[in-house]
Amino acid sequence: MGDLAKIFKAYDIRGVVPAELDEETAQAIGAAFAEVLGASAVVIARDMRDSSAPLAAAFARGVTATGADVVDAGLGSTDLLYYASGSLELPGVMFTASHNPARYNGLKMCRAGAVAMSSETGLAAVRDRAAEILRDGLAPRAADGPATGTATGTVTPSDLLAGYAAHLRGLVDLSGLRPLRVVVDAGNGMAGHTVPAVFGGLPVEVIPLYFELDGSFPNHEANPLEPQNLLDLRAAVVDKSADLGLAFDGDADRCWVVDERGESVPPSAVTALVATRELARHPGAPVIHNLITSRAVPEIIAEHGGVPVRTRVGHSYIKAEMARTGAVFGGEHSAHYYFRDFWFADSGMLAALHVLAALGEQDGPLSRLMDGFSRYHASGEINSRVADHAAVVARIRAEYQERDGVSVDDLDGITVSGPDWWFNLRPSNTESLLRLNAEAADDHQMAAIRDAVLAAVRS
Repeated sequence: MGDLAKIFKAYDIRGVVPAELDEETAQAIGAAFAEVLGASAVVIARDMRDSSAPLAAAFARGVTATGADVVDAGLGSTDLLYYASGSLELPGVMFTASHNPARYNGLKMCRAGAVAMSSETGLAAVRDRAAEILRDGLAPRAADGPATGTATGTVTPSDLLAGYAAHLRGLVDLSGLRPLRVVVDAGNGMAGHTVPAVFGGLPVEVIPLYFELDGSFPNHEANPLEPQNLLDLRAAVVDKSADLGLAFDGDADRCWVVDERGESVPPSAVTALVATRELARHPGAPVIHNLITSRAVPEIIAEHGGVPVRTRVGHSYIKAEMARTGAVFGGEHSAHYYFRDFWFADSGMLAALHVLAALGEQDGPLSRLMDGFSRYHASGEINSRVADHAAVVARIRAEYQERDGVSVDDLDGITVSGPDWWFNLRPSNTESLLRLNAEAADDHQMAAIRDAVLAAVRS
């Protein structure tokens, strides 16, 4: 039994198996999840990690012990779980540690309709109830809480892959798609399971890299945000004369794009591209961007008649703001993309279909298509380990807030903005790290801003 306070994060549950997350803990979390949500049924899915199947089975035992039923979707991506939760109108849980190393696993939870859960919206209550169950056993709650059922629920397997694939293809106009050659790096993760189903029947020649499901990640980490994990994809795109490359993380909810030259396409540029496509269908709609996406994103949204809405970093915040504003689309620097037509949830696969459609509707290469969506030079996210977040941020604030033409805001950490540059410094939710993102009109200016802030942070 692990320390629940350690494995329950701001948006999900994650820990080392079995030292921090074992089957006993998963069973208690399953019972707590069903009780806290008052669920009569729960849908679950899992990734390819060796520990995912036994943890999912233990979680299902906890759910059924409360009298609730389980719909077991089996192997799937996280966005397949969101499809299941949305289409079945059931709360759902995905067993995955996403891009984390093989020794980790975790749970991503949502309410019925794929509504995100965070510490503030139910995850902390699940943690506290699971702790009670681990301490006292599963017993009926007090009169003012959800009652534990006396009958045992059932577990019903359900293959949802074909329905998921058809649903995604129905959300993107692919009628004008010309034949394309695409290298896909699944990183031995769940894209190896879902890409053949989603791309099947399209005029797309898929050149697969690492489609074999293997939770030990024998080729490279399934984390496309790390440049070294894209090396094989970039080389294969050039070697195979492909039109583009796609890389997915372990649970295939994030998608990274590489152009025909083997060069990375920034997620902010993908966000701007998909935003223009969605705004063409929904003129004047709000579009979400987090505060460390490129400044080009809100500019392009406004130029295409949309309403840019700025949020803090984190999927639960973005999903909540999308629901509040009715935003048609949202994008993050981390290659997460959110769609109103997909229950406000994120789907890297749906973003990939939009990129394929946009490229396939015209004759030019992807690099030329994306030129208009990249206007600034960005540092990428740079982490610094610090002992006292607040003290460092206060020092940076004091250094910049009195400068002429400079503004400072506190939406998420601090964002300091000048006429043609900005940087954001914010603490990690899980580690003693400060994360820096900087952007400017040219590379020289960006490097100067980046290096000055890093020197101040690390002094």
